[in-house]
Amino acid sequence: MTTPHLLVVPVGSSPDVAPLRELADVRVAHPHDPDLPDALATAEGLVVWDGFDVAVERAWETARPQALRWVHTSSAGPDRLLFPALRAHPSRLTCSRGILDADIAEYVLACVLAFLKDLTTTVRRQDEHRWQHRLTRSLAGRRALVVGAGSIGTRTAQLFSALGVDVDGVVRSARPAAPPFGALFGPDALPDVVGDYDLVLVAAPLSPATRGLVGAQVVQRMRPGAVVVNVGRGPVVDEDALLAALRAGRLGGVALDVWSTEPLPADSPWWDTPGALVSPHLAGDSEGFTGRLELLLHEQVRRFAAGQELLHVVDKEHGYAITSTVAP
Repeated sequence: MTTPHLLVVPVGSSPDVAPLRELADVRVAHPHDPDLPDALATAEGLVVWDGFDVAVERAWETARPQALRWVHTSSAGPDRLLFPALRAHPSRLTCSRGILDADIAEYVLACVLAFLKDLTTTVRRQDEHRWQHRLTRSLAGRRALVVGAGSIGTRTAQLFSALGVDVDGVVRSARPAAPPFGALFGPDALPDVVGDYDLVLVAAPLSPATRGLVGAQVVQRMRPGAVVVNVGRGPVVDEDALLAALRAGRLGGVALDVWSTEPLPADSPWWDTPGALVSPHLAGDSEGFTGRLELLLHEQVRRFAAGQELLHVVDKEHGYAITSTVAP
């Protein structure tokens, strides 16, 4: 079996490619390297690491890769790589599903508890050296709706369920539920059921079907005092509708870790809105997470070089991994 040609494009940080050289002929080209199209033209495997740059799409159009059989992204959500030419290409696309699930679920829990236990006020009162006793809200006994019950959403549901929360989910099409979910609704039911929940936890990937899924109508129908957290993708929710509802006092808190525009502009009203928790797309980025991503990459390259099944193959039409393994 010949050694495959692997092109690694580090958009942000770079993975450790030394272990990969034992499995493949590895070439590294940054997004704006002039030789990127030539490298892509002969690559059999492509790894886009730590983000996405439109230069990759432009190089693709120039190179028109013929030998390419596999593309991998270090992101759990492959949406940024699904430009039209790649979507139409016969190569398989894989993502880093599962690596960040536990950390993202913990972050969602931290955001919800910060609102229910009023931790922001506690921190402010500490800064003021001010003792102010007050009541807070309980988590146990609440009802949560997880919008996007994939691997991240399921891990989140498991965590909340273990703490006494009744959890339902929204998936691509309604189906019978199994623990940790009590019910699984299709997207069309979202406006009708969202008002039944204290917590709306968004973990959906971005696709044509999920863009704007949590829209103004859904926000309008949320239960008064509901807490909303988005760790999926920014365009899945209507940020303007959420901001208006929060400012009107209809919501109990909104935590957004992902945004329609990233970085969030410095003049965005979200920074200074009471009841908003703004974070810079870091929910899954705990200490050591890059090492776990590199271990997955190494296993993927090993499988690719050996002609074995690849992990987390993406359905390019719907924009998410459909199974853990799919034969190449």
